[in-house]
Amino acid sequence: MLKLCKILMFDSKIISFLKGLEYKGALPEGISIMNPFRDNPEILPLVARFYHKFYNDRKERHIILGINPGRFGAGVTGIPFTDTKRLTEKCGISFPGKKTFETSSVFVYEMIDAYGGVDKFYSRFFISAVCPLGFIYKRQGGREVNYNYYDNPGLEAMVYDFIIENLLLQMDFGIARDKCFCLGTGKNFSFLKKLNDQLKLFDSLVPLEHPRYIMQYRTREKENYIRKYISELTVF
Repeated sequence: MLKLCKILMFDSKIISFLKGLEYKGALPEGISIMNPFRDNPEILPLVARFYHKFYNDRKERHIILGINPGRFGAGVTGIPFTDTKRLTEKCGISFPGKKTFETSSVFVYEMIDAYGGVDKFYSRFFISAVCPLGFIYKRQGGREVNYNYYDNPGLEAMVYDFIIENLLLQMDFGIARDKCFCLGTGKNFSFLKKLNDQLKLFDSLVPLEHPRYIMQYRTREKENYIRKYISELTVF
């Protein structure tokens, strides 16, 4: 099994991982799991095209960890921080389903453009999330909203082992151990630091302001944050 893992390309490891993603544990009342890889039969072929295009090699990459997938980005496309507009226009991959727009995706792809474009960026980095599946909370009246794994102490406790299990699986993709980049300088970073102190996965963690926070509260400073990202991500 170890020899096979070393032979497989980076993209094959990702696709195998995504195919197996499933949460079978309990959830607090009103919260449901969001698993695009099982909810939509079109998603796995789509993400296979994306990862084959940008990850069909055995290069080592640094991992960037967000919180968990949102409804209009990875919840639709299966690709972190990538809505359908960015998938089509920036990655050159057409999307057959409904069109979506996510503000976090806007920032991430402007940053990727500043870094040197998708080919250069994805050859060096792999974007994932602390929790690889997302959550939806249904409010009174039936309106559904994104939910973070740390928004509810009960939910965080329920998915704790699931998070650890899937972080460990992703380390076998070919992830560099010297640095991990965390999107979110507050609760997401605190949680990831606790895990890293326990598991010793990375030598250091680098917190970066979350794209959603930047686009919602610091839009006028967006270019400064892009420069900060580029500076921190210069790891070679």
